[in-house]
Amino acid sequence: MSMVALPGLKDMIDGISRDRNLPKLSVQAALREALMKGYERFRRTQRIDNPNFEEDYFDNFEVELDIEEEGFRVLATKTIVEEVNNPDHQIALKEVLEVAAEAQTGDTVVLDVTPEQGDFGRMAAIQTKQVLAQKLRDQQRKLVQEEFQELEGTILQARVLRFERQSVIMAVTSGFGQPEVEAELLKRDQLPNDNYRANATFRVYLKKVSEGSHRGPQLLVSRADAGLVVYLFENEVPEIQDDIVRIVAVAREANPPSRYVGPRTKIAVDTLERDVDPVGACIGARGSRIQAVVNELRGEKIDVIRWSPDPSTYISNGLSPARVDEVRLVDPDGRQAHVLVAEDQLSLAIGKEGQNVRLAARLTGWKIDIKDIAKYDYEAENQKIAAIAEARRIAQERADAEAAQYEDYEDEYEEEYEEEPEEPRLDEADEPQEEELEAEEV
Repeated sequence: MSMVALPGLKDMIDGISRDRNLPKLSVQAALREALMKGYERFRRTQRIDNPNFEEDYFDNFEVELDIEEEGFRVLATKTIVEEVNNPDHQIALKEVLEVAAEAQTGDTVVLDVTPEQGDFGRMAAIQTKQVLAQKLRDQQRKLVQEEFQELEGTILQARVLRFERQSVIMAVTSGFGQPEVEAELLKRDQLPNDNYRANATFRVYLKKVSEGSHRGPQLLVSRADAGLVVYLFENEVPEIQDDIVRIVAVAREANPPSRYVGPRTKIAVDTLERDVDPVGACIGARGSRIQAVVNELRGEKIDVIRWSPDPSTYISNGLSPARVDEVRLVDPDGRQAHVLVAEDQLSLAIGKEGQNVRLAARLTGWKIDIKDIAKYDYEAENQKIAAIAEARRIAQERADAEAAQYEDYEDEYEEEYEEEPEEPRLDEADEPQEEELEAEEV
């Protein structure tokens, strides 16, 4: 069998496998695909009149690598026929009978169609090189996807490599002894107080493993995601690890809209144990536990509050550290509430540029309006509350009436088009005999 020589093939496969952290079998598969594309390019140069082939034209061709001899062959599977219409896919029976007397039409044979060493050509070699580079990138992306797919939503240790535009390119690993993979930290996922210098290490939250063949890292990591705060508390508070204390909700603003406002997080915790203080457990003795989290987040302000099933209490706790006098649930269905505070607590409850009330609203899921209790008009607000309740009641009655009308219409439709019952079929024993029918006729 003929063969196109590839000097240094074995060393090339070993080098690519080592440099790109790919298995040798994956490198060989990519090389076979690339050589097949090169062979297609070679065949196109032979068809000057019509150089294009159908997409599946070469499906019966394959490339065989010979690692020891350092070369490759092209093999074609052809069907035995009486008369050949397509020599790339068919072979005449009489030709096969010369070497295999038992051959029959419809059988298939594998033939060596390797071109001569000099015929393969420079353009085919360039095509092979380009396709090989693309296939190797695809293999790498596939392996990275399989390696990190199950790690989405977890925390990884990352090291700063370089900067691209406003993004930070970091090196992460899926475990001890595993090779490093590039990940991208976008501008919106960075913390304003972080110092991203070269080789600095950070803990990051793996947001997404991208698919496809787009350029750049396919791992997206974050320092601004609320999942990072949850992980840090789970790591620092044994009661959370043991499920004694649970984290109910987290609201985080790592990148405030104004540079005059710092990052801040509110976290709601709860416990079913009477003797355990969930807030105290998260803060720790003299604030040691929460201080470790704050240090990791480069001084970010964190409010730990007690969750409550009562909305009024939960909203009041969520506005910490402000002191709340009263919470009025204006529209429970619409989840709107008025929070009444003293005049000296207004700025604290609202927060700098509204950050405190904004985070409390996101944490509790209620729309919160902060009011000065000294200027609050109870009578006017009670009328508004009554009007809202009345509007809700009327809307609900209208919806119930429409639903009932629709059900009545469905019942009438089913009765009108109900299928008639089938007539009972007589069995052979019940059918009137021929003699009985004749007697009736007489």
